[in-house]
Amino acid sequence: MRLWRVYHTPQGQKVFRYAIVSAVSAVISFSILTLVYGVLQLWTEVPCALFSNIVSTVPNYFLNRRWVWGKSGPSHLWREIVPFWVMSFLGIVLALLTASFARHFSNAHDLGHVARTVVIVGANTAAFGILWVLKFLILNRLFRTLPVPDAGVTTGLTNGVQAGGGTVPIAVRSVGAEKAGSRASDATYGERGPE
Repeated sequence: MRLWRVYHTPQGQKVFRYAIVSAVSAVISFSILTLVYGVLQLWTEVPCALFSNIVSTVPNYFLNRRWVWGKSGPSHLWREIVPFWVMSFLGIVLALLTASFARHFSNAHDLGHVARTVVIVGANTAAFGILWVLKFLILNRLFRTLPVPDAGVTTGLTNGVQAGGGTVPIAVRSVGAEKAGSRASDATYGERGPE
């Protein structure tokens, strides 16, 4: 029940969508990795891990920006694209380190090709898991949208005035509200104003 309540908050929705995008990105990356390394055997472990992570980063960026954080319009080069790719590059470096570890582990244990594929996909999964929470926190700041203030009539309370030992709040209206109020009082009292 607690998770259900959290899910229905804006932050909970964001985490849920981020998890789905991460899962989609992981499926793309692992599918490409399995294809280029396990099936086609194009390169060794490290180049295959690099290629699969670079390809999966492109849809990851657009899905996170558009669907998770709800941003539209052109991307800002220095505030969005460059930080995202720097962060993704650090993730790729970690994936390459784990791929290199997987290769050494496979060589040391004289594993067959199928077992090597399982080890490298598992190592890549571990790299994704380590970065998942950190990446969410960074993206939450990177893609945040600033609230736009309302241009209409606003009302609020000021600090108040001291009266009888307590503070009495004073209602404040915007300029638009003052003009609307003065027109209403003119209509009530006529052009002469109050007696």
